[in-house]
Amino acid sequence: MGSDRHEPEEAPAHRVRVGPFEIAAAPVTNAGFARFVEATGYVTVAERPLDPADYPGAPSENLVPGSLVFTPTPGPVDLRHISQWWTWVPGACWHRPEGPRSSVRGRLDHPVVHLAHEDAAAYAAWVGGALPTEAEWEFAARGGLDGAAYTWGDEARPDGRLLANIWDGPDFPWRRSPSTPFVRTSPVGSFPPNGYGLFDMAGNVWEWTDDWYAQQHAVAVSSSCCGVARDPHGGTVDDSYDPAQPQFRIPRKVVKGGSHLCADTYCHRYRPAARRPQMVDTGMSHIGMRVVWR
Repeated sequence: MGSDRHEPEEAPAHRVRVGPFEIAAAPVTNAGFARFVEATGYVTVAERPLDPADYPGAPSENLVPGSLVFTPTPGPVDLRHISQWWTWVPGACWHRPEGPRSSVRGRLDHPVVHLAHEDAAAYAAWVGGALPTEAEWEFAARGGLDGAAYTWGDEARPDGRLLANIWDGPDFPWRRSPSTPFVRTSPVGSFPPNGYGLFDMAGNVWEWTDDWYAQQHAVAVSSSCCGVARDPHGGTVDDSYDPAQPQFRIPRKVVKGGSHLCADTYCHRYRPAARRPQMVDTGMSHIGMRVVWR
């Protein structure tokens, strides 16, 4: 688990053991989430009014139901400032992915997006499952290739083939390769599965796990075989707060897998070891989920 060859938050590479579990072959789709909403009347976080007390200093026009939507820029920008390609869109939610004038018609087989962590956990409970731990997710994503950089091996594009829905082209976030098959999400299963028969473990959408984020892996030694930690569960809620934004006391969970916005020149995180923090109350247009059963 983890890597010493890529981003600092992926370190250190270390051994863990996970108990038996089943994992869905693909991310939850719009069709699947629609069945959940129809059966339960569930309202996602992105569809609920916001409490100004939770967002000190936020403009009043932003304190309405909505979500963050990727917006391509007209030309090159400073990649250190993600606010240039993320736009708060009132009314954006799982069934209106780009805002009030959009819908999921024609995209029912695409991954559902704009889910906060509690939305994902609620769906998982409804189907009798749970969200995976980071260790479970990474074990599944590797598909039996222990230590490989990608879900399919060590080459990003074997024989020049694109094996995941990522940003194809050097000009993120404004220009893709003309041959790119998808502009945003893609139907689940559009690319080959990994060695365990699992689709979209790389690219398409980031997926929630149930582990609190920490800056690096805490390599805990347990009483299990050979001193290898068994079923680790990441950091603590206190570890997860963003030290760069102390005004926002919103805990963060780990998301895994990268998305259609991962470019080799910017976010090279469509790898099993890759990880990033996500505030639990914030869904975005490139964050979805997958379910496990134990």
